[in-house]
Amino acid sequence: MLLPIVPPSLLSAQNSAGSTALHWAALNSQLAAARALVEYPPGPGIDLIEIKNAAGRSPLGEAEAAQWEEGAKWMVEVMRLDNVGVGESVDDASPSEDPVVDGPTVE
Repeated sequence: MLLPIVPPSLLSAQNSAGSTALHWAALNSQLAAARALVEYPPGPGIDLIEIKNAAGRSPLGEAEAAQWEEGAKWMVEVMRLDNVGVGESVDDASPSEDPVVDGPTVE
């Protein structure tokens, strides 16, 4: 309801903890809100999923921390679909095209 009356740049605005509206949608398991934010045509789109807050977590990381599987799965699917080339299926995407999931790096 509010999306049409706020500037699209507000969708990526961060609060004092660095969280965006999408972080809050993830923390509160709100799939309809998350989809509306990411799919809003004049907005930043899937780039919202990449924004990290002060804790170093993206909205995907927050969904995982909240054990919100449905939202985390949706975000991964949206990220993968954007990275798949024309004529390629999601299963054909190379490992370098997989989304980066928040967490410690193992070397």
